[in-house]
Amino acid sequence: MILIHLGSAPAPLDSPGMIPIPMGSTPAPPDSPGMTPIPLGSTPAPWDHLLDSHRMGSSTPGMIPIPMGSAPTPPDSRGMIPIPMGSTPAPPDSPGMIPIPLGSTPAPPDSCGMIPIPLGSTPAPRALSFPIQVLGQGGIRFRNWAGTYGSSPELFFRPRSVQEIREILELARQRDKRVKVVGGGHSPSDIACSEDFMIHMGKINRVLQVDKEKLQVTVEAGILLSELNLELDKHGMALANLGAVSEVTAAGVIGTGTHNTGIDHGILPTQVVALSLLLASGEILECSDSVNPDIFQAARLHLGCLGIVLSVTFQCVPQFRLREVAFPSTLSQVLDQLEEHLRRSQYFRFLWFPHSENVRIIYQDPTSKPPCSSSSWFWDYAVGYYLLEFLLWISSFIPGLVAWINRGFFWLLFNSRVENVAQSHRIFSYECRFRQHVQDWAIPIGKTKEALLELKAALERNPELVAHFPVEIRFSRGDEILLSPCFRRDSCYINVIMYRPYGKDIPRLEYWRTYERIMKKHGGRPHWAKAHSCTRKDLEKMYPAFPEFCAIREKLDPTGIFLNAYLERVFY
Repeated sequence: MILIHLGSAPAPLDSPGMIPIPMGSTPAPPDSPGMTPIPLGSTPAPWDHLLDSHRMGSSTPGMIPIPMGSAPTPPDSRGMIPIPMGSTPAPPDSPGMIPIPLGSTPAPPDSCGMIPIPLGSTPAPRALSFPIQVLGQGGIRFRNWAGTYGSSPELFFRPRSVQEIREILELARQRDKRVKVVGGGHSPSDIACSEDFMIHMGKINRVLQVDKEKLQVTVEAGILLSELNLELDKHGMALANLGAVSEVTAAGVIGTGTHNTGIDHGILPTQVVALSLLLASGEILECSDSVNPDIFQAARLHLGCLGIVLSVTFQCVPQFRLREVAFPSTLSQVLDQLEEHLRRSQYFRFLWFPHSENVRIIYQDPTSKPPCSSSSWFWDYAVGYYLLEFLLWISSFIPGLVAWINRGFFWLLFNSRVENVAQSHRIFSYECRFRQHVQDWAIPIGKTKEALLELKAALERNPELVAHFPVEIRFSRGDEILLSPCFRRDSCYINVIMYRPYGKDIPRLEYWRTYERIMKKHGGRPHWAKAHSCTRKDLEKMYPAFPEFCAIREKLDPTGIFLNAYLERVFY
């Protein structure tokens, strides 16, 4: 069937501007069955949206724009009406023609105001629903923030409404394309990449509701956390925990399981109390602990493969300030006293400087102290960014310099005690200046000491392995989210990086293999946003609820419209 959307009801045949199109070899009288009147308005509908790889739709709602020459194109010998798709009429057998076989009688309109036209005894092609108004842009090159992965989607969309998203999904079904939603693009892997259709949710970014009594906020999926934090400030509210980067979307941070630190706090998706999901079918599914609870535990860390998140409701806390105190230590000391550090500070983490024993301990705790800052442009930027990037670039030619850089910058920038006080989100979030490759795995918290000492020994045994500073160690509470790295266990995240000075990649594969081997040995699970080499077979061993998530995914998206190359590696 080919469905032609004519509006809420067909216009009468004698209306001004109507062209009756006969279905047989001879004209049928106006009141005969099988006449499809096409309202053209006072002038022919403009053909300003071509059916090409760049955009699709009609500028006149409810219209099928048919470019007409001096006379209508006659039906061909098979009873077909060729509708030329270019700017001038073409013969019936030319490329770009849509021949519409019209049966002996038209099928009745369906409930959506569509007139189905039977095509004969052959199987019907995918339905073409007119009009599709949303515009897609071709020629866009997407790259993630770190510049480590990219893709060239056939069409790039910036929808403004749920209806436009539905139209994109319909167009994808017509063209047999997949759809990927992208947020801030900060994931340092190819999880957001697509060569088919890409949707950027930046224009769907409103605050929908603030409930001061329950301390909850409902937002559209495309809002950036940096925007949300400022809105919450106005209402005396805050999120209890945040990741280091704030230029990320609400749907994106939960989709990959973003985390920060604090053994009494879970990963960011644990702060989600409800969400709405647009499925591949066009249905909107509401999820919470009480509504579709099984799907809710999957959708809180959704990987972008269950549907398109439309809204998220976060549980907040009263607005608070944080006092951050940072001071030097050693790896052996912090590992020997790990339990004490975890008790002493609500948001405890530490930075280890590879090729040394040097450690930077960081405590963050609520305070009533007035704001203060120890920041310095000279030390933070002139030395900590511009000089460091230059030296890292030099080390790409002389790898042995890395150990000296790690030690030298610890003594220059991290060997003294500093204190900062500010609103919580200003302390949680910090400027990530360097493009970088990243790995981040969560291991059972009881394995922290053993795993770090094993990584340190591996670097010492192999002088050719170089590791940039810092290795960041953070902690999170266990949860019940199906694909959470912290599923049913308190966890330690060990994050390793390799910078890309001036965009140059530093050899890292051997370091990556060594790190992954140690993480797997100690029961590690990879962060979903970061690059990793795990296959479905690996993930089934690591994530006890992986089969349950796969079953939910296959139910909600049976045709795989939301998959991409990254997700195929994960699920197949």
